[in-house]
This record gives sequence, structure tokens and C-alpha cells, in this order.
Amino acid sequence: MVTYAERPWVKRYDKHVPRSLAPYPEKVIFDYLRETVSKRPHAPALVTTAKLPLFGRMSHYLNYQELEDASNALACALVDMGLQKGDRVAIVMPNCTTFGITYYGVLKAGGVVAAANPTYPDDKMAFQINDCDAPFVVTLSLFYAQMKRIQSQTKVKHIIVSNIKEYLPPLARLLFTLAREKKDGHRVEQLGAGDVWFQDLLKRYHGQKPSVNVQPDDLALFQYTGGTTGVSKGAMATHRALVCNTEMLQTWTDIKSGSFKGVPTSELVYLGAIPMFHAYGLVALLTQATAMGGQIVLVPNPRDVSEVVDVIGHYKPNVFLGVPALYNAVNNHPRVQSGEVSLRSFVLNSSGSAPLPTTVKEEFERLSGSVIIEGFGMSETPVATHSNPIYGEHRIRSVGLPYPDIDAAIVSLDDPTKEVPVGEIGELVVCGPNVMKGYHKLPTETANALRERDGKLWLHTGDIAYMDQDGYFYLVDRKKDMALIGGYNVYPANVENVIKEHPAVFEVGVAAIPNPDKEGLESLKAWIVLHPDAQVSEEEIINHCAKKLAPYEIPRRISFIKELPKTVVGKTLRRELVRLELEEASKHNS
Repeated sequence: MVTYAERPWVKRYDKHVPRSLAPYPEKVIFDYLRETVSKRPHAPALVTTAKLPLFGRMSHYLNYQELEDASNALACALVDMGLQKGDRVAIVMPNCTTFGITYYGVLKAGGVVAAANPTYPDDKMAFQINDCDAPFVVTLSLFYAQMKRIQSQTKVKHIIVSNIKEYLPPLARLLFTLAREKKDGHRVEQLGAGDVWFQDLLKRYHGQKPSVNVQPDDLALFQYTGGTTGVSKGAMATHRALVCNTEMLQTWTDIKSGSFKGVPTSELVYLGAIPMFHAYGLVALLTQATAMGGQIVLVPNPRDVSEVVDVIGHYKPNVFLGVPALYNAVNNHPRVQSGEVSLRSFVLNSSGSAPLPTTVKEEFERLSGSVIIEGFGMSETPVATHSNPIYGEHRIRSVGLPYPDIDAAIVSLDDPTKEVPVGEIGELVVCGPNVMKGYHKLPTETANALRERDGKLWLHTGDIAYMDQDGYFYLVDRKKDMALIGGYNVYPANVENVIKEHPAVFEVGVAAIPNPDKEGLESLKAWIVLHPDAQVSEEEIINHCAKKLAPYEIPRRISFIKELPKTVVGKTLRRELVRLELEEASKHNS
């Protein structure tokens, strides 16, 4: 019988992947930018795009030398404004050129990036900015009013403000100024005391270089967890952790080889739809593209699937880092289904954040002619620990093999100090050089997540999983989402996978709700979004489930809805579905 300590997954590695990458380079994360500037200073780094009636799609390109110079200027400005080494800087903006400049500028100044979802309501935004103790916020003018509303609830002293139009193509910038800037809330007539315009700082400090001594073990990132199962927590990562994960990703994907499936790796075009304020977008997208000298076509709003598809059609990107919901939406877009927009330019595709339904994977691969590599990662391991091989066997519904220098095991749900036999279900634990230092200001939560065993510090992921005999790992569900139905453990994700196989179903969320007929017990409910013009009855869904699920796994309550509540990276908010259900039930009972 194989054991986790034997690391059976190593035998399944692609030929180009070594057992270990140690020793890792002694560098900081912005060294990748400087190395790329030395090789390809004029190569495009960040592409801002806009589509205008009559004129079509236009582009603004910021090259690597300009990214280096602008981030140097911002770093010098932050230091002069009082940023101390280790201070956090909140970045509140979607994917845009300003984000890339700010990310590297903060790190060069010795600061710690604490990016926030710009769509957060006031209370959640105030909590995160206050929790990370940020004295600075860098944001877009669209969100300036919100920053001023919540500033008194935080430690923020200075707000640095950019306007989304600053990196638009010239004609688009002019038309935006005339027609949309004021109407859409982007115009700010005057900044408050202590606040400053982003472009004023870049001009004032142009040509200057920071001299802060940043070391590999210095903190680089506060990545806040999604908060889908409780209060959002700030996972603290060092430059060393980010560099180690960057090296893992580069090696695993074989993009260091110089060419990937016929495309020079330095000329790869990345679809920039995954949010950079999330670890996936920050490390796998922004940092990886920078390290390789590729270009990112920025998509500020990935929920606008028509814009995503249009960008794909125009720029023909090669790399698609996505989540199942986005792959599913692109697959089913009319312009893709009709063949008007081709997905054939993609050569490297990776899916994370949530389980990838088999039907979504197969349809994308049919349309694109390339495979989706499913993987696994967390904010606490920014960003990845597992992936299916690039060239080797991709096992259906597996998140793949642990990367080099990652140890992984499955421990008992009842006793986390004990490993369960290979093939049995338990909690996934991981250990490696990219694991976080802990949660900011949360010692109890840190102690619960990081536990020492056999001389190693293991991260308890909260994910229920199992490993097969060859070292492939399979996620079953989140521990907190597991339901107890009729005395049996039921995993909503498994039920969702089965329902999603019905041809009428576009998306589905499953969760446990209080059983209205049996007080104190739970029952399963499914919330289903159908394909346009598709029709199916509750009875048909139940009969479909009965073919593959045990009787206690079948949801007996079904609602057909227009849209599932999701996080920005496509995870279904099951807790929100339950909340809506309870609200509806209380209305009927009152």
C-alpha cells in the first residue's frame, strides 16, 4: 500500500519537471520585472483596450520599461509621503494598467500589497482596509467617494487617485471625457486634504529610483480569503513564498523552455480576465506574465462575457487562466457557439478556484483544440500547490499532482493528527515553501490552520479530498459545506456535478437547508440556472439524479433561478443561497 510520505505523484511528473527545485533563487518578486526589462524593455506588458462605435477596438500599450519607470516613481513617492517598510497599501481597483504599476511600486517601496475587491460594499471594504492597518489607499476615481465615506473607520492617511481614462487609447480617452466621465461617476472635481493624483506623483518623481533594501523574507502580500465561510482573513506571504511559487508555476507549465506549442514564451498573450486583486490573478497572471515578458490584455469586468469574447476574437490570446464559471460562460456565448469567435488561439489553459465540471472541460476543449489543466491553490499558498500535468495524464475531476517541494496528505476529519489510508476521504493538508506565515492579527485561526506534525508545519486547507494510488488528488467539498442527511455525510459539490450533466442545466448550486418537515434536521436543495430556451421539470431533475446518486443524496427541493450568487472568482456562494432561502421561509411564516 502506497503512503503519502512516498510522494507517489513524483513518478507521474512530466519529463521536464524535477523532483525538487531547491535551492530557490534568493530574490524578491519585483526582480522578475527588472530581469524582463533588461531583456525586452520595449515589449508590451499591459494592454488597455476599448471598443468604440464606428471606430472599432483600440489599444494602449504600456511596455516593460515604462512599467519599470512608473513603478519606480510611485515607490519613491510613497517613501517620501511616509511609507515605512512593512506598511500595507490597499489597492482598490479592477484589472487595469494602474494596478500593475501600483503592485510593483508598493513592493519596491518596501510596502505590503493588500488588494481589495472594488465591488465590496462599504462595511466589507472598511473592514478589510482597517484590518490590514493600511495608511495608504491607491484607487480609481470611480471609488474615491466610497473611500472618503469609510476613511474615518480606517487608519488611512492618504488616498492616491487614478482615473481609468489615463491609460485608454487617445481617441477613447477623449470620448470618455466628453460623454461618460461625469455621467458614470468617474469625475472628481477636487481631492480632499492629504490625497493626491496618481499621475501627479508619476510626473513629480519621474526618473527617480527607490533605494529601499527589500529582502526575500520581508512580507510582500496580504491576500484576504474570500470570506465565503466566515470573516475574511488576511493571509500573510513573503517575497520568498511568492518567488518559490512563481518558480514552481514556470517550471510546471514548461514556459521556461522558450517555446510552448509553437508560440515563443516571451510572445505569449494572456487573457487578463481573472481579477488581480485575487491571488490567482496576482501571482499566476500578473507575476507570471511579467517573468516571461508576455503581454496581458486587461479585462476590468470579467462578468461582461460579451466583452471577454470580443477581446478573445480581436487579440487572439494564447493563455487563458480562468475559473469554471468563466469557461462555461465563454463556451456558451452565441458568438463562440456560432463559430464567429474562435478559441483556437489558446495553447495554455488553467482552471482553479472551484471544481471544473466535466461537461465544461470537454466543451472548451472541443471548441479550442487545447486542454484545460485543472489545479488547486489557496490564498494561504499564493497561489497554487497542485496541477494536472501539462503533457501527461489529466484525470477527470482531479486537481492533479502536488508541485515539486510540496508535500500533501489526507488527515482524518475527526482527528487531524492522523493520516487516513490512501483512497479514503479526509481533510487535505499541505506543506511547502509557498505556505503563508499566518493570518494577520488572528493567532487562534493561525494555530488552527498551521499545525506542526513530524517536524513539518502543515496547512490544514479545510477541503475534503482523497488521493489515489498514483498521487492524483481529488477535491470532494469544503468541510463547512458538508451536509448530514439521514445520518449520512453528503457533499454538495458531488451532487452539483451530477445535476450539471443534464443538458438543460447551465449552472447549479446545492446546499443544505433546514428540513421544513423534520425540525432539527437538514435537507438538500438545488438552485438551477437553465440554458436559454431550455425547459426541464423538477421531476426530471430528480429522476436524472436517481441514476447516479444514493436516495439520501438527491435534492428533493429545487428552484429555477436566473443567476447564482458568486464570488468574483466564480465560486458559488452556497451560504448566500441558504440565507435567501431562510429569508423567504420567514416571510411565509410571518
